[in-house]
Amino acid sequence: MNISKSKVYGVGDASYRAAGGYEGIYKLVGCFYQHMDTQAKAEHIRGMHRPNLTMPIDKLACFLSGWMGGPRRFDEKYGDIHIPKFHANFTIAEGEGEAWLLCMGLALDEQDYAQDFKVYLKEQFKVPVQRIIALNEYG
Repeated sequence: MNISKSKVYGVGDASYRAAGGYEGIYKLVGCFYQHMDTQAKAEHIRGMHRPNLTMPIDKLACFLSGWMGGPRRFDEKYGDIHIPKFHANFTIAEGEGEAWLLCMGLALDEQDYAQDFKVYLKEQFKVPVQRIIALNEYG
């Protein structure tokens, strides 16, 4: 089943809908963390998380809901967030960013999303990753 009903991602809630709403985003995030647990390249970034991933899964799914144009669940549940500053306490360089993108890319590949939506998200996820790396490098 192709979940995408719109080719205009990033406008309004089109990305949120293309992802299958919150349920689809939550599934993506769970898959992402499964890859983080199993990919050798992700061992360092996995070590930045607690052993129990319940909270990180919830936080990332809530964040992505708003980031994709859906309900701003993170703000409602956890308050305002500035992604690069949130990650400032961690050493995140190019290798960590690549590992994160690897795990998210693998998770995206497993979703029942339209292919063009997967490509779109893979490109969009590079933006916050690069901002986090830049903040870490340059303060």
